[in-house]
Amino acid sequence: MKIVETEQELRACYPVMRELRPHLASEDAFVAQMLRQREQDYHLLAVWERDEVVALAGYRYQENTVYGRFLYVDDLVTAEQHRSRRWGALLLGKLTVFAEQAQCARLVLDTGLTNGLAQRFYFREGLLPGALRFGKNLT
Repeated sequence: MKIVETEQELRACYPVMRELRPHLASEDAFVAQMLRQREQDYHLLAVWERDEVVALAGYRYQENTVYGRFLYVDDLVTAEQHRSRRWGALLLGKLTVFAEQAQCARLVLDTGLTNGLAQRFYFREGLLPGALRFGKNLT
């Protein structure tokens, strides 16, 4: 497990991220977006087996008046053929350590209301729902 740093490592992450975010149209667009997000303190943590990325967690440190300082998990995904091997739990555990080391008050993530499998996983890992997020498309 390591934080992704190079463009080559980002490219290796694209197929797994695309399973979570199928709207990501191309590898080049993905790399460009990841580089832009890095400017917003976004980090990508990857689990590798041999030379293959099997799971990812994208996260950033934030602060607001709701939580104080917190670690927000933007992306958490395990490649379909590698699921049920506890990679997600391993990533969440590492992110929890990162949050504690950064003196964050919370670890926060969002999931779709219809994503029952992810919700079951999050409950099992000790995450509890704390809010219902509302939004409006502007484009």
